[in-house]
Amino acid sequence: MTRLTIVLTLLVAAGSAEATCIYPRAPDRLPDGATATYDEMVAAQKAVKQFNDDIDAYNSCLDLEMATLAQSGTYDETRLAELRAMQAKKNNAAVDEVQALADRFNEQLRVFKARDKQD
Repeated sequence: MTRLTIVLTLLVAAGSAEATCIYPRAPDRLPDGATATYDEMVAAQKAVKQFNDDIDAYNSCLDLEMATLAQSGTYDETRLAELRAMQAKKNNAAVDEVQALADRFNEQLRVFKARDKQD
């Protein structure tokens, strides 16, 4: 095989391969607002924002994966509808996890701010 043929074969194979969307890992823990330092709270806020960005990227990957599957012509409309439903569930679960993490952080932030006012 010529080098050009190998490159073209690899490009076609890469284009037809399904994207692998890796679910991001949430921060391990959030600081306790009753005892956390300012720097710990700032770091936690950055971690929550990063997780949100990672989930956005994950959901974009799911969208790309679905578009690739739809354009491949491999699946009929019934199967595509099933795949879209699964993608929607993955998307919703990811958004719910980000929201739950943000809610927990905001609760600890309220505790932190209340503690800070008492000092």
